[in-house]
Amino acid sequence: MIKQLLALLMLAASLGQGGVHTLVDQTNLGGTLYLVNRTYQLTQDYRPDDLVMPNVKRTSSEVLLRPEAASALESLFNAAKVEGHTLVAISGFRSYQTQRAIYQRKVSATGSKQRAQLLVAPAGTSEHQLGLAIDIGRKASTNLNASFGRSPEGQWVAANAHEFGFIVRYKAEWTEITGYADEPWHLRFVGVDHARAIVNRNEPLETYIQSLANPLLQEVLARANN
Repeated sequence: MIKQLLALLMLAASLGQGGVHTLVDQTNLGGTLYLVNRTYQLTQDYRPDDLVMPNVKRTSSEVLLRPEAASALESLFNAAKVEGHTLVAISGFRSYQTQRAIYQRKVSATGSKQRAQLLVAPAGTSEHQLGLAIDIGRKASTNLNASFGRSPEGQWVAANAHEFGFIVRYKAEWTEITGYADEPWHLRFVGVDHARAIVNRNEPLETYIQSLANPLLQEVLARANN
């Protein structure tokens, strides 16, 4: 459905409608709203060509993000530090091949693809491959588990990340839509305006993108019928 929707929006963009142009740019590959999940997948060859290392406390030198997300992460970490919270970047960009290995390990550990998919994205379906997602932890623990969400650091992130352009991408109440269990450590960069709107609406990225596109689609169809 999203692909069909974007095709119509692309058509509208060619007619010179500025609002549609903006949405198309943001939802196309390379845009901050580009949707990746089990339905809309990336190829094994996709890798952003502008990855950089954010200047933040991290667990390794392999934590990479696209520049806008990296800069925003630095601001987020600095603001957290002022409030007495030390955050740690754990995992940023992951290649298709790396994600495949992580997923296969999780399948082996859980003994079930169904259980594994609640916790780890199969290759090609992970936002990490976009270079716009980051897993974070805290100084006391870099384990990626629900305890982060209950910690002072996790609670601060949940309350403030949107002011820096990040959303907590996967919440327990959204599992039926996103397909993933609660992941308070997984942040996705979408830009400040969109992040604020998503938090205010309290809805997952899938629903948010559709809600943005529907009014524009109706306008396109109305024009086509005139």
